[in-house]
Amino acid sequence: MTNEFLVFDHVTKRFGALTAVNDVSLAISKGEFFSLLGPSGCGKTTLLRMLGGFERPDSGRIYLEGRDITDLPPNQRRIHTVFQNYALFPTMTIWDNIAFSLRLAKSSKAEIEEKVDAMLEMIQMSEHAWKYPGQLSGGQKQRVAIARALVDRPQVLLLDEPLAALDLKLRQHMLLELDTIHDQVGITFLYVTHDQGEAMSLSDRIAVINQGRVEQLDVPAKIYEAPATRFVASFIGDTNFISGEIVSVEGDYCTIQPEGFPAIRAFNDKNLKVGQMVDLSIRPEKIRVTTNPPPPEQGASINVFPAVVKDIVYQGVYTKFWLMASGKQIATIQPHSRFLLDQETLTWNEHVFVWWHPDDGYMVEVEHQ
Repeated sequence: MTNEFLVFDHVTKRFGALTAVNDVSLAISKGEFFSLLGPSGCGKTTLLRMLGGFERPDSGRIYLEGRDITDLPPNQRRIHTVFQNYALFPTMTIWDNIAFSLRLAKSSKAEIEEKVDAMLEMIQMSEHAWKYPGQLSGGQKQRVAIARALVDRPQVLLLDEPLAALDLKLRQHMLLELDTIHDQVGITFLYVTHDQGEAMSLSDRIAVINQGRVEQLDVPAKIYEAPATRFVASFIGDTNFISGEIVSVEGDYCTIQPEGFPAIRAFNDKNLKVGQMVDLSIRPEKIRVTTNPPPPEQGASINVFPAVVKDIVYQGVYTKFWLMASGKQIATIQPHSRFLLDQETLTWNEHVFVWWHPDDGYMVEVEHQ
């Protein structure tokens, strides 16, 4: 056990033959906005349910502020949950929904009024206090659910896919709301989502979960720019993978020889040796596409390959291109920094050059021969 605020210590949970959570250890700081990110069925919600007391680990322990809470029932943990479906009481007003836990705890009338009114003000819903849940929008219901969960100051707030039922515009707005609320209350938030954008926008740190295990735990920028595994690189945003063997090492850089593709220079951040196999991840936004090759003085220090445009998808803020270079498909994006109709755009089957700097590729899942 460590001195961290919230600790999962070698926690495992099985359902029959399925191991939903496999020897997971996590340490979360007090006041941190921490996200569990992964695909459906990866074990993130099971971790959340074990922390809430709704499931018990088959092995391992869970500690909160140094206290072993593994065997405590939910009502003896100062941990509250916000669900995707809000779980508001439909026959109670918004004010009464928020006051529910305080009344259950037999708080004084004055304390209840003070705390409920403060929560309504925080979520900017004071004018809706005497409405019923059925009279509110999805975003308003979610704010009320959060206020109800926070009104008696739990040690941890669990948020299980809380924005999944909202439309895109409302989700984007609620991301800002959640960030503001977290800053105001200073409580530890544990957020479960399969949406990379949500996790990257909100989190102090992210644990990427796959098949019951933590693949990487780090700050959002590190997870995106320096993925620890091939799974993380592919799950967090889009990427291009090129696999090959290291055929030479020159100082901080190396040359990778893929099968059926020209040699590639890459930054050798892992101090790899000749003969080792690597997967090189290059994000689409790192790749430039031009109709002419880069200047010779620049071309000597970067990776440049002729290619043909095979597909084009306009996506508003950028256009995505799929190109074929030496029989390999490469994806890249072109942001629209100017009015699109004033820009020269690439066309299908156009012959172009793709290029990127050796520093912009990242080597993942090194396999020793």
